[in-house]
Amino acid sequence: MKIAIITGASRGLGRNAALKLAEKNVGIIFTYNNNKDAADSLIAEINQLGSKAYALKLDVANTKEYEAFTKNVQSLLKEQFKTDQFDFLLNNAGHGYNSSFMETTEEEFDKLFNVHLKATFFLSQKLVPLMREGGKIINTSTGLARFSLPGYAAYASVKGGIEVLTRYMAKELGSKKISVNTIAPGAIETDFSNGAVRDNKDINNFISSITALGRVGLPDDIGSAVASLFLNESNWINAQRIEVSGGMLI
Repeated sequence: MKIAIITGASRGLGRNAALKLAEKNVGIIFTYNNNKDAADSLIAEINQLGSKAYALKLDVANTKEYEAFTKNVQSLLKEQFKTDQFDFLLNNAGHGYNSSFMETTEEEFDKLFNVHLKATFFLSQKLVPLMREGGKIINTSTGLARFSLPGYAAYASVKGGIEVLTRYMAKELGSKKISVNTIAPGAIETDFSNGAVRDNKDINNFISSITALGRVGLPDDIGSAVASLFLNESNWINAQRIEVSGGMLI
């Protein structure tokens, strides 16, 4: 059984990716921050699919938790999967933020930096020694790192940093035959940013009008792309930014 670690999988795109992988009999270890009920619900769904899932509480913004988290991962691998290595890492945990460049506070910028970029850097650093040779890592960016919409200067800037980091990780982890790519979702119908894309008809219609395929994205669009990158014979795809936006603002 292949094993994936997914950060922030109790909701949104991480949850969908976990389910898509579980459908292919991939074992899942995922993190959640506060919503244990949602984590338990995901475990139940994955068990119903015939796969295995385990949740570990982790605040990705707090690097002091990483040591204990890594030890917990090692225990789960040994006790539940009878191995000491895993195959896939999806750095997904994150939160949205919308504010103009002039009104963004240093506190909010630091939160974005810690959750998105710093966590991707240092949590990967902790987990890579547990990865099987030939493993795959996907880091999560955003379409907003390519095109610019007012209010996302801070959010898109830290995501842009993830795209640069991905290339360096791919370069330096190549000796372990580990590939590292970035997935960049477009606007998706989730509860992200208070569900604006999903619940606001005007926003939904606007995004549909500027997307080549004529609709906003759905969680399945992203989860399927993650599963495809991890499970298909795509080992020669490396150090790439792969946008999954249906052709938004092309």
